[in-house]
Amino acid sequence: MRRRTAHHAFGAATVVCAALVAYEAWRLHGAHQTNDAIANAAATATAPTAVPQAQFAQAVVLARAGKYEDALQRYKVIARGSQDDLAVDALYNTGNLHFREAVRRGPDSAQRRVPLLELAKQSYRAALRRDPSRWDARYNLERTLWLAPEFEETMVESVQRDAENRVMSTLSTTRGDLP
Repeated sequence: MRRRTAHHAFGAATVVCAALVAYEAWRLHGAHQTNDAIANAAATATAPTAVPQAQFAQAVVLARAGKYEDALQRYKVIARGSQDDLAVDALYNTGNLHFREAVRRGPDSAQRRVPLLELAKQSYRAALRRDPSRWDARYNLERTLWLAPEFEETMVESVQRDAENRVMSTLSTTRGDLP
């Protein structure tokens, strides 16, 4: 009786261990497929892929090549598609992409630069909402705020209110000389 119970317990433990080995083998196979897709991402940056990590690698390759719009589209797809660390990284890289494009355009083109800086701020804030511990996103947000500061609405409203309440004098401005 004891021997039979020990054999059943050993058989159950063997089945559990075999299931764990099969699960880890399946995960290893998936990791190999992901690594292959990432390795091929540089060569096939324009080919669509279903693996999010490969899409991210393609976006990085496109951004390094200076293809702003294509890289931006890839990052947006990744950011919308998942809620994990890869989406936070995509949001952070989207902010970096906007920031670099704004800096590349230079201070002379303020009309083109300010909207890009605003988009960068939005991306950094979205990344920080998902993962508040991202110090690199905080730092880049601060740098972006140096280039495009935000004014509190109360300050802007008070300046507008003062401008509206300002009364123009109709008195002639004759200047009297001092004695």
